Amino acid sequence: MFTFSLTWAWPARFYRQVTSAATFDTIIAGGRWFDGTGAPSAVRDIGIRDGHVVAIGVDLDETGCQNVVDATGKWVTPGLLDIHTHYDVEVLAGPGLAESLRHGVTTVMLGSCSLSTVHVGGEDAGDLFGRVEAIPRDHVITVVDANKTWDTAAGYVTALEDRPLGPNVAAFIGHSDMRTAVMGLDRATRKDVRPTRGEQAEMEQMLAAALQAGFVGMSSQQLLFDKIDGDTCRSRTLPSTYARARELRRLKTQLRRSGRILQSGPDLQNPLNLVSQLAQSLGLFRENLKTSLLSAADIKANPYAITIMGPVARLVNKLGGDFRWQHLPVPFEVYADGIDLVVFEEFGSGAAALHLRDEVERNDLMRDDEYRRQFRKDYENKFGVRVWHRGLLRRRDRRLPRRSSHRQDVRSGRRGPRAASGGRLPGSGTRIRPRYPLAHNDFQPPPRGAQETGPRPGYPARFLRRRRTPAQHGVLQHGPAPAAARARRRARRHPLPDRRAGRAPTDR
Repeated sequence: MFTFSLTWAWPARFYRQVTSAATFDTIIAGGRWFDGTGAPSAVRDIGIRDGHVVAIGVDLDETGCQNVVDATGKWVTPGLLDIHTHYDVEVLAGPGLAESLRHGVTTVMLGSCSLSTVHVGGEDAGDLFGRVEAIPRDHVITVVDANKTWDTAAGYVTALEDRPLGPNVAAFIGHSDMRTAVMGLDRATRKDVRPTRGEQAEMEQMLAAALQAGFVGMSSQQLLFDKIDGDTCRSRTLPSTYARARELRRLKTQLRRSGRILQSGPDLQNPLNLVSQLAQSLGLFRENLKTSLLSAADIKANPYAITIMGPVARLVNKLGGDFRWQHLPVPFEVYADGIDLVVFEEFGSGAAALHLRDEVERNDLMRDDEYRRQFRKDYENKFGVRVWHRGLLRRRDRRLPRRSSHRQDVRSGRRGPRAASGGRLPGSGTRIRPRYPLAHNDFQPPPRGAQETGPRPGYPARFLRRRRTPAQHGVLQHGPAPAAARARRRARRHPLPDRRAGRAPTDR
C-alpha cells in the first residue's frame, strides 16, 4: 500500500465541499483520505495552494492546475510526527532526511536522550554519539566540525533553517550537551565533581536561551548502559547521569515555568529512579512538568512490565501530572556484527569487550577461556531488570552467505542457535551476525501499549536510518516487522526439537 503524507491535514468539517471553479497548484486526486481524527476514510480530492491544503472534496476542478497526482488506490494521510530521533549529525550531512519522508514522516524531533550538537564541538560530539548511537566516531567528528557555524541555540536554529530540510524539524536541548560544554567532558563524567555555582548558572542560561529560541524542552538521560566513546572518558556513562538532584531540580524548574517538556529515560536498575521521574510530573504546590519518558515497550526480558505502565501513567495524570510514555509501535529486533550492540553493555563481560577499541586487543580478550566462560554465563542469565534478552531469532555466519547458522544448527541436531552463539560470539569477531528480539516479539497489531491513550509512538527514524546506510552509520541495525514474520516462517519450516508453539527456540 502506497501512502501520501501531508504536512497539515484537517477534519472535513473545516472545508467546503468545493465543486466550483478554483485554481490549485496541486491536486491529489482519487486517494483514500484519512483525516487523522479516527473518522471513517473516504475517497476525496485534495486541493493544495501555496503549500497549504485549501480544499478537500469530490471531483475538484482541475482547470489551470499544473500538477495533478493520480492517487487512485493509495492512502492520503496526515504527515507522521517522529518524536524520538537521533538525526542530530545526519541533519547536518543530509538535511533532506529522505528515509523519513519516504515513510510518511513529515516532522522529526532532534536532541533526544540528553544528546545534541548545539554547544559541543566535533570531538566531544563524537565521544557522546559514537558508541551510544553506533555511528562511527570519526564520521561524527568530521560532519560536526565541517558544518558547525554556531555557538548558541539561536544560531543553531538559524543554521538549520538555512539548510534544505526535508521534514519539519523541532528539537530538545541535550543536558549532556550543555554539561559537557560547560564543565568539560572529563569533569562532567566524574562522580565526585559537581558544577560550581557559575557553571550551574551557565547551564541555566543555556537552557533559557534554547527555550527562547524555540526548543520544545530539554532531554536528559539516567540509563546506565549508554557509554561514552573515544579515549579520554571511554566507557563512562553519559554526563547527564552524573547530575545531582539540585542541578536537575533547577533545570526542571525552568521547564515547569515555561510549560516545556522534559524527555528522559530512567535508570532501569533502580526502581526508585523511575518512581522519582513519575513523581516529578506532579504539580503539587507548583506547576506540573510535561514529561515524556522511555519507554512503554513489551520487553521480552520482562513481558509483564507493560501491563502496569498504562495504569501508572493514568494515576499520575489524575493526580495532576502531565506524563506520557514513549512507545515503539513495531516489533523491536536488533542485529549486529558480533557484539557491537548497545545492549551488550548491560552485562559486565560484554561491556569489558566493548571498552576495548583496538580489535586485536578485543580478540585477544575473547580468546581467553575464563572470559569466554564468564561471557556465556552473563549471556544466558535469566534474571535482573534489563532490556537485554538472551533469546535469539537467528544468526548467520557471514562466511556462508547462502545458509543461516540457524539452519546449520537444525540440520546438525544442535538444540538451538543460542547454544552455539553463547559460546561462539566471543572470538568470532564480526563474522557472526546474531538477531535478537527485544520487545513486541509476539506482535499482533496493535501491540500492547499502543491501545493506551497515553503512550506516544516514536522511534521509526532510528530503524530507517540504520537499515539504509549500515556502512556509514555502523554495524547496529534494526529490523522492522517483516523480519520477525520471516523468522517465524523459517522456524516453522525447520522446527527445533525443543520448540514450543508461539515461542522462540531456547535451551533449557
